[in-house]
Amino acid sequence: MKILVSCCLLGEKCRYDGAGRPNGDVINLGKEHTLIPVCPEVLGGLPTPRVPSERRDGMVVSADGRDVTAHFLKGARAALEIAQKEGVQLCVLKSKSPSCGSGEIYDGTFTGTLTAGDGTAAALLKANGFRVISESEIEALKAELNAAQASPKI
Repeated sequence: MKILVSCCLLGEKCRYDGAGRPNGDVINLGKEHTLIPVCPEVLGGLPTPRVPSERRDGMVVSADGRDVTAHFLKGARAALEIAQKEGVQLCVLKSKSPSCGSGEIYDGTFTGTLTAGDGTAAALLKANGFRVISESEIEALKAELNAAQASPKI
């Protein structure tokens, strides 16, 4: 299976703070699947490190008050294009991120408060039919894949 993955989950130092967030469960997916790394924020032209950003009122705003929505949309479109070109079957993206968060993101107040919602790339991928999960859902994914392999083929 081809899986689109947030670069930071593979250890690439591309996050806003210049760090990576390597996740062993995500990295181990590469033993049996093809991982296709992306960082929508970098693809959108933002530097590393960069001022943190959060989604608010349909926009993406940096902590210093700049509207960076255009960068996030450009990166989301680039991630979608890669997913389509590569024939990706699943996306495993960084939780809570204004680009990659799936189901829950920071609320735009820069207080660490979470709210229901998707990051720009996650939302665009979902709108185009891609399944998007966060790294916290890997255990459930592994159980699902194991069950699918165990079921008899008809």
